Amino acid sequence: MFQLLEGLFNGISIGSVLLIAALGLAIVFGLMGVINLAHGELMMLGAYTTFVVQNVFKLLGEPWFNLYILFAVPLSFILAAGVGWLLEKGVIRYLYGRPLETLLATWGVSLILQQFVRSVSWGFLIVIVEFCLLFFGGIWLLIRRPNWQKIRQWAIATLLPISLGLAIGTGSLLGKISQTAGLIKPWFSARNVDVTAPGWLRGGLPLGNFQLPYSRIFIIVLTTICLVGIYWFLNRSSWGLRIRAVTQNRSMSSCLGIPTAQVDALTFAIGSGLAGIAGCAITLLGSVGPNTGQNYIIDTFMVVVVGGVGNLLGTILAALAIGILSYLIGSGTFALLLTPVEFFQPVTDFFTFFASTSMAKVMIFALIIAFLQVKPSGIFAQKGRTAEG
Repeated sequence: MFQLLEGLFNGISIGSVLLIAALGLAIVFGLMGVINLAHGELMMLGAYTTFVVQNVFKLLGEPWFNLYILFAVPLSFILAAGVGWLLEKGVIRYLYGRPLETLLATWGVSLILQQFVRSVSWGFLIVIVEFCLLFFGGIWLLIRRPNWQKIRQWAIATLLPISLGLAIGTGSLLGKISQTAGLIKPWFSARNVDVTAPGWLRGGLPLGNFQLPYSRIFIIVLTTICLVGIYWFLNRSSWGLRIRAVTQNRSMSSCLGIPTAQVDALTFAIGSGLAGIAGCAITLLGSVGPNTGQNYIIDTFMVVVVGGVGNLLGTILAALAIGILSYLIGSGTFALLLTPVEFFQPVTDFFTFFASTSMAKVMIFALIIAFLQVKPSGIFAQKGRTAEG
């Protein structure tokens, strides 16, 4: 019984991480129909933000270090939301209604973000800032000219190679003269990094012969807070009303004066910010690296599909079910529970074969495929004009 309770608790904590990430994906996918393959990398950015905040608070000493997680959560949300907002403004906005191009573009963005984390250094940052100042600064100056529309294409075609060339030249120069200054040394590189939990999240709550880790309890509480916040925002705020209106009928919402472009950008930013919070949570479960997001993106999409696109309750049920089943099967808890009964020996051998993380995912995939044969629209199918469209 204690093994089962521990397995359920650990499964709920894993499902909670999936739920935070899937909430953002469900909102974005439900509103805009965008399959964002860079969602996992937004989680990764949230994880690295937590790592950086932890290192800063280490310099402040022990009393402050225990509070770093309270600052890391909002900062992870803000950074990931900002990157998501830029992604929507700079890429996705021009690809609405073209799912294949959106899929490829977000996949490319995910690769860029992975390589950015591996390569980012002070020199790399200087090159990026220089390029942005030259290119976007030049555009900002020229856009004020009355004949901007006539020279727009010519200006971009001229400024882009000049800015890029000067930035690359600066990067090459820094690489030659800064060997001793450390400007080109990567901040993170390709290795995984570890985040140390604050003192009040170490240890656990005794339960028989087991302990319920405080870090996992914190993840569950954090997920609950995010759920309450999203529910309040969508159902009690004016922008939440606009988001729900655009989800139901984009054309009619536009006719009524709702700024659909701003709604899209805000929705994408909120969904990305939730991914950042999920990234902060996974730092309490283990080490993180540039490929961390790839370990969660498939599970997150499974949660959205099984729960029903854009349905909050369905997303909650699907996340918890997938998290609990993944842990109970992968940790061998099912096999241990059935071992004492000889009658169930074939079933015990079956679950023992799948008692690993990779094989548990195979079984979960098979179960989801079987479930979608019965309910192809997920637990809760879409209703109303969205479903009819």
